[in-house]
Amino acid sequence: MAAALLSLSVAAFPAIAQTPPTENIQIGLSTDNVSITAGFSGADLTIFGSLENADPLVARQGRYDVIVVLEGPARPVVVRRKDRVLGIWINLESETFENVPVSYSVATTRPLQDVTDPNSYKQLSLGASNLYMQPADAGDSPATIQEFTAALRERKSATGLYSENVGGVQFLSQNLFRATVRLAPNVPVGTHKARAFLFKSGLFLKESSAQLEIRKSGFEQSIFRVAHDYSFLYGVFAVSLAMLTGWLGRLVFRKD
Repeated sequence: MAAALLSLSVAAFPAIAQTPPTENIQIGLSTDNVSITAGFSGADLTIFGSLENADPLVARQGRYDVIVVLEGPARPVVVRRKDRVLGIWINLESETFENVPVSYSVATTRPLQDVTDPNSYKQLSLGASNLYMQPADAGDSPATIQEFTAALRERKSATGLYSENVGGVQFLSQNLFRATVRLAPNVPVGTHKARAFLFKSGLFLKESSAQLEIRKSGFEQSIFRVAHDYSFLYGVFAVSLAMLTGWLGRLVFRKD
């Protein structure tokens, strides 16, 4: 009888299955701010990160992928198209886009097409080709918007503001990784956002982010501050300096 009661007691409290903890990702920047001087010619920014609760088997099989993005401040952008009229190239059409990241640098463990499917990138708005460029005038024809959007992405890539570094994310161990993103020589000042996306066997799991401040330093910073804080006086000074330079040049190169 006692044995039967014991069996009933054990059956009444079945073992509770424990679900494994979900993987997570964390990142940290090698520096919180970058100072740009007159001789700045671009730089590489190192971002360190770690995987939490990583599956050792999945890590050994190389089925974890990380994509790191450094996204610059968003600003309105006007794209103009030049056409030849009577032998002169003039701007005929233009399209304005709102909240366009001025810069966008990507580092990946593998080529983007090997990490996940295109629909995932579109849902995450991940990658320069998947950024949504919001037109200021939504009433324009889709063909026109698509044409100017492609031209905007092409121009950003040509100037180095939009870049992709395949293999720029490297795992240092099963849990630690290092990412290298590129800062173009003409990288804009302001608050930039670093974002890291974790994928497991092609499935998106988690995202982590951190902020980076890029600012001018030295004489350039002084001019930048005066131009923004005292715009009217700066404009008067610039016009006066141009007039003085022109007058001095006329005196120097005057022919008697």
